Amino acid sequence: MAEGGDEDIPRDAKVVKTLLKSMNVDDYEPRVVHQFLELWYRYVVDIVTDARVYSEHAGKSTIDSDDIKLAIQSKVNFSFSQPPPREVLLELARNRNKIPLPTSIAGPGIPLPPEQDTLISPNYQLAIPKKQSQSIEETEDDDEGVDPAPNPNVSQDHRDLPQGTPQKVSFPLGAKRPR
Repeated sequence: MAEGGDEDIPRDAKVVKTLLKSMNVDDYEPRVVHQFLELWYRYVVDIVTDARVYSEHAGKSTIDSDDIKLAIQSKVNFSFSQPPPREVLLELARNRNKIPLPTSIAGPGIPLPPEQDTLISPNYQLAIPKKQSQSIEETEDDDEGVDPAPNPNVSQDHRDLPQGTPQKVSFPLGAKRPR
């Protein structure tokens, strides 16, 4: 411990060096001592500040050892947490592993989610104005309501609507598109 310049360093830095030496740490940068001192001072200031708050709350004029112990215990409880017991973790893992993984879509390229789970599925409605040609109206009058070439996309209910009335066409969300 009688290294060159050891007499010039503060007592706390000597304590940090002694702690490092007691843990068989011989090779370290000099900045490590300053980092330990910074951490140590910050921790002490936090503990004393909390102890002062506890002392004032209790109506005491000075900080006593019970306030310091309470501040340390509070810091330990809220700063450091212990992992849950092994049995709890095993039970959580068992419950999670009961749910099977989704099946993958085998194919070339990047695997994508199922079609119904994508945002590119059609989910909109179109308003198509109904167009009736003059010839269809004339043939309906001539044939007394019999359409010689019925359009499968237009139901009989829509033929009674006035011309220009929009017709709604909807596409279901989960519908499969032809490839």
